[in-house]
Amino acid sequence: MTRFTTDVLEGTCLPIFLGGKYVASKGPEIDSFDPKTGQPWCKIPDCTPDEVDAAVNAASEAMRDAAWCDLTQSQRGLMMLKLADIVDREAARLAALEVRENGKLLREMEALANALPVALRYFAGMADKIEGTTIPVNKPDVLNFTIREPLGVVAVIVPWNSPLFMMMRALAPCLACGNAVVVKPSEHAATGVIAFAELVVEAGFPPGVFNVVTGLGHSVGDALIRHPGVDKVDFTGGPATGRLIAKGAAENLTPTALELGGKSPNVVCNDANLDAAVTGVISGIFAAAGQTCVAGSRCFVQSDVYDQVVEMIVERTRDIAIGDPCDDAVQLGPLSLWSQVEKVAEFVQSATSQGARLVHGGGRPEGLGDGWFVEPTVFADVTNDMRIAREEIFGPVLGILKFENDDDLIEQANDSDFALASGIWTRDINRALRFMRRIHAGMVWINTYRSPSIMSPSGGFKHSGYGKHNGFPAIEEFSRIKTVVIDHSGISQDPFVMRVTK
Repeated sequence: MTRFTTDVLEGTCLPIFLGGKYVASKGPEIDSFDPKTGQPWCKIPDCTPDEVDAAVNAASEAMRDAAWCDLTQSQRGLMMLKLADIVDREAARLAALEVRENGKLLREMEALANALPVALRYFAGMADKIEGTTIPVNKPDVLNFTIREPLGVVAVIVPWNSPLFMMMRALAPCLACGNAVVVKPSEHAATGVIAFAELVVEAGFPPGVFNVVTGLGHSVGDALIRHPGVDKVDFTGGPATGRLIAKGAAENLTPTALELGGKSPNVVCNDANLDAAVTGVISGIFAAAGQTCVAGSRCFVQSDVYDQVVEMIVERTRDIAIGDPCDDAVQLGPLSLWSQVEKVAEFVQSATSQGARLVHGGGRPEGLGDGWFVEPTVFADVTNDMRIAREEIFGPVLGILKFENDDDLIEQANDSDFALASGIWTRDINRALRFMRRIHAGMVWINTYRSPSIMSPSGGFKHSGYGKHNGFPAIEEFSRIKTVVIDHSGISQDPFVMRVTK
């Protein structure tokens, strides 16, 4: 198999991965850019409809192949454990590939790459613990039970900010359940996913269990979600694309799981440890250059500590080092896309025109060439009706809002189309628990932020989507229940009366 590195891929076009083999696509080529320089560095194919069809067919064949479908649950788990060991060995190489195409900090991407085998081992251990139930129906001569079985072919569409990490949230439970997968990474960041395919082969997975097609959303993505051979679509991205995916998949009544971003509140109360809280605010919005779906982009600060906290945030933000994402001293790398740089500039202009007070940043740093860098940006005196408080920016832009009391906080925090994540900083556990119960969010962090776990379910409500990743709910997401009824009475029943009980 080919061993992909940044040097090997420089100036070349990626293959795709169908039925256990790398294949040269017949589709047109798309430039992939290095955000640090703003220049193209390799190419990604925009697959043809026939290649999408071939990927789904390969996955369907794997679901009928005894080499996969007749494996015991324990055997699947052992195969996943072997893959985890291989990924452990190759984590640094995978991280370097992803940094080259999305510009995030190398140490951030290494941490995410090191989390991949953790997810595989967690779900490998769960593979032979996927159980049904015995149901005590009111019919003593009937045995009623359920089993869980694979869905079949799952299409996994992942974003550009953390491709392998986002892919693994679906892939690991899919493999544990016995599904086959077709992955479509973003056209902006596909190299890590393509390189991962060779590791799946090395681990011994049968051909077709894992497939990768690349290309644009309106061509490859649309063909994949509308394919009648796809049994479920898992998508992470923006709400506009999520609506299109749900609509396209609905043509075949294909179920979907959608994680669609957020506008998450990160709350600093007047009784909080302010140093810890400000660190949490900085982490929540400037880590990963704000390019994370759980970014705490709305910072609510209680009025009697508002000015102090704003000053502390600005002071900490001034010290953020911007530059080469492979430099260990750097804390903020470039944005992944030029369009995101333009989007941030648009939001800065909008916030200023609507009356928010720019207290730091707002422009592009000097001395970093043509890279897609922007300054960490902080706006104070933001109100919840401003665009900066309503829409997801996906960049290092923080809006600070004021609240008077807990009721005021909940009213403002819940006044959002999104409901993905939230955080609160307080020494009062009763206050924290009241917030936890009243906030509209799928995740609540108390005195911490941006702290996920593969064992802990994640997912949002409202325009943040539906469905769950991580934990046992992910097994439920990627399997289905079959009910079995056995009548062992030996008695012939009236064929014209449904056999129900009172």
